[in-house]
Amino acid sequence: MTARARVRAPQLIGKGGWLNTGGKQLTLADLRGSIVILDFWTFCCVNCLHVLDELRELEERHRDTVVLVGVHSPKFVHEAEHQAVVDAVERYGVHHPVLDDPELGSWKQYAVRAWPTLVVIDPEGYVVAQHAGEGHAHALEKLVTRLEQEHTAKGTLRRGDGPYVPPEPVATDLRFPGKVLALPVSGHYLVSDSTRHALVELAADGETVVRRIGTGERGLADGDADTARFSEPQGLALLPDGSVIVADTVNHALRRLDVETGKVTTVAGTGKQWWQGSPSSGPALEVALSSPWDVAWFEDRVWIAMAGVHQLWTYDPATGQVEVAAGTTNEGLVDGHATDAWFAQPSGLSAYGGRLWIADSETSALRWAEQATDGDGYVIRTAVGTGLFDFGHRDGAAGQALLQHPLGVTALPDGSVAVSDTYNNALRRYDPSSGEVTTLATDLHEPSDAAVVEGDIVIVESAAHRLTRLHLPEEAVRVDAVAHRTRRAATDVTAGSFRLDVVFSAPPGQKLDERYGPSTRLLVSATPPELLVEGAGKGTDLHRDLVLDPAVPEGVLHVSAMAASCDEDTSENPNPYPACHVHQQDWGVPVRLTPDGDSRLALVLAGLDPADQ
Repeated sequence: MTARARVRAPQLIGKGGWLNTGGKQLTLADLRGSIVILDFWTFCCVNCLHVLDELRELEERHRDTVVLVGVHSPKFVHEAEHQAVVDAVERYGVHHPVLDDPELGSWKQYAVRAWPTLVVIDPEGYVVAQHAGEGHAHALEKLVTRLEQEHTAKGTLRRGDGPYVPPEPVATDLRFPGKVLALPVSGHYLVSDSTRHALVELAADGETVVRRIGTGERGLADGDADTARFSEPQGLALLPDGSVIVADTVNHALRRLDVETGKVTTVAGTGKQWWQGSPSSGPALEVALSSPWDVAWFEDRVWIAMAGVHQLWTYDPATGQVEVAAGTTNEGLVDGHATDAWFAQPSGLSAYGGRLWIADSETSALRWAEQATDGDGYVIRTAVGTGLFDFGHRDGAAGQALLQHPLGVTALPDGSVAVSDTYNNALRRYDPSSGEVTTLATDLHEPSDAAVVEGDIVIVESAAHRLTRLHLPEEAVRVDAVAHRTRRAATDVTAGSFRLDVVFSAPPGQKLDERYGPSTRLLVSATPPELLVEGAGKGTDLHRDLVLDPAVPEGVLHVSAMAASCDEDTSENPNPYPACHVHQQDWGVPVRLTPDGDSRLALVLAGLDPADQ
C-alpha cells in the first residue's frame, strides 16, 4: 500500500453527535496513539452492512490497538433523523463509536464519494490509506499489523481499551423484527426477530410468545429450537408441505423450519458471501448467496430477493438447485427481460396470481415479475419509482407517485398491493386496475412487512418492536405530498474528452489474479444516458476515455469496478494455493459540465490517487 505523504486527518464533525461513547463527544486528539479506521456508512446500504460484518473479526482481534469509528452519512431523508440512526446502530449490532453526521460534514472533509468508504489514520493522526466498497478486510489486517509494528518501534502506539460504551439493553419480546408470516394451521404468527438472531412464534393476539426458535446468539448452526443459530434472519415463506423457508440474511443462507418440531436445517448457501466470478447456479448447498432479504413461493419455486447482489434468484426444493432468475448485479432501475433488468437491493416479495411483486428498496420502487408473453422466461416491470435518486411521499397516478426505501410488499385480496413504505413510516397501496397510489396508514415506525389475516392487515413495526393489526380502510389517508432527490455536491467536469481512472493497489504481498484472464472489470453508464457520447459499457481496464455531451448540463456517472488479487507466488515464497480476494464498489457520481471543469475523475477502490501524493 502506497501511503500519502504526511497528510493530517481532518477533524471529525457531525451535528448529530456521538453514539456508543457513554455521552462523551470524541475528537481525533482523544484517539491519538490508536490506529483509527473511519467507516463512512449509511444504514440503507447493504454494502455498508456487509462491511460491518467483514470488520467484526478485525475489530475483535485488534481491540487494544484499533478504534473503529462509524461515520453515519445519510442518503435518505429518514436516515438523517437522529433516532433512526440510534435504532440502526442497535439493529445491526454496531459495537464501536458512531458519529451521526446528518449534513455530511465529515463526508465532505474527507472527500468521500461512495458508501461504504474506509479511511485509515495512523497513531500520529495522518491518513495512510483509503478503500471504497467491500472485500478489504484482509488488506486492512495487513496494514494494521504493519502499523502496529512501526508505531510500537517508534513508541507512538498506545494500547488499551477504546472509547466504546455499550448502550443499556432494553427488555422487549421482539427487537427490530423483520418479516412476518401467518401460520394457517395454528392461527399464530411467525416473526423473524432479526436483531436477536431468532424466530419467534406469537399467538393469535400478536403479542403472546408461544416459543422462540434459535439460541439468540449470532451463528450458523442447524438443530432444534433450543440449539439452532441464525444471523439477522429476515424473510419467511410458507411451502406447500407446511414447512417454512427462512432468509438467513447475514449467514447468506436459506434455512428450512419444520413448524411442528422446531427443527432447523440449512438448504441453500455455503455460509459465505457470493462474489463476482463465483457460480450462480448449481446444487444449493454448494453455491454462495449474498444477503437474501426475502423469500416467496411463486410458480413452484422459492424466489429469493438477493439484496446483496441486486438480483432475484430461485431455489427449487424438489431438485435442490439454485439459479439466477433476474438481474445483472448492476445497481439501478432497468426494466425488460429478466436477464437484462437492473435492481437495487430488492428486499420484499409477494406473489399473487401470475405476478411476483417486488419492493426494490434503493430505487424506492414497486416492481413486478411475470412470464413473458412470448414464453421466453420472465419480464420485469415497474409500477412506482424512477431510479436511485428520487424518493418521497406522494400519492396519485403511479407514474408520479413516490415511495421512500420500502422493505416490504403484500398482495391484498382485491388484487391490489400494500407496500411497507419503511422510511416514510407509512403503509401505501397500489391499485393495478386504476394505476393509483394511496396511503393506507401513517405514523407507523419503520414498517418492514405485513400479512393479511381475516380481512385485516398485520404490520411489522420494526422500530417499535411489535406487530400492529389494522382494519383495511376503504378510503385512503390523505397526506401532504413531499418529494425528495438525493443531492450530493456535484463534481465540475469538462465537456468532450474526459478521463475516468479507478485507482487500485493490490495489498502488500498480493498481485492481480490473472490466472483465468483479466482480473479487473469496469462498467460505466450515465443518467441521463445521453450524457455519455462515448465510453459506456463493460471493459476489463480500470480506466476509460469518455466523451461527455456538452448539450447535457448535468447528470450522474454510474461506475462499477471489481478487482481480484491473490497472494504472490515467488521463488523465495512458493505458494501453490494462494488466497484470493475480490474488491468491488459501485459509485454514483453527480457531475456538472462547466468550461473550467476537471478533465479527469479518479475513484479510489483501494490505495491512494497518485495525483494527490
